[in-house]
Amino acid sequence: MNTTQIWYASLIRPEWAPPAWVFGPAWTFLYTLIAISFGYIFYKYNRGEINWKFALPFALNLIFNFLFSPIQFVLQNNILATLDILLVLVTLIWLIKISWKKYLWVAVVNLPYLAWVSFATVLQITITYLNW
Repeated sequence: MNTTQIWYASLIRPEWAPPAWVFGPAWTFLYTLIAISFGYIFYKYNRGEINWKFALPFALNLIFNFLFSPIQFVLQNNILATLDILLVLVTLIWLIKISWKKYLWVAVVNLPYLAWVSFATVLQITITYLNW
């Protein structure tokens, strides 16, 4: 076991926290949806069919999403990880909202991502609270 695994195993987690093996398949599925839907938006942006304001929440969401693991597992900082996942959630709601009328399928395909991030946000807040 490496130090990151030891650290994470030492955290107090709620009884309803899923086992560690669930996260890999869940994120594999979600990253596939993200790659397809976000890729479409960035394709439209690169073709000049949408402006940067429309693409902004997609770009910010990717940044905040990719920052979570280093913040949580390298820095081992639950407070910053909580702030980060809240930003993931906010940008995700933002991008779904703006996509709903123009690209409904993009909004709909990201609903499982929203469900997972909502659950993960509550989990992260709970872990942060329990380990304060």
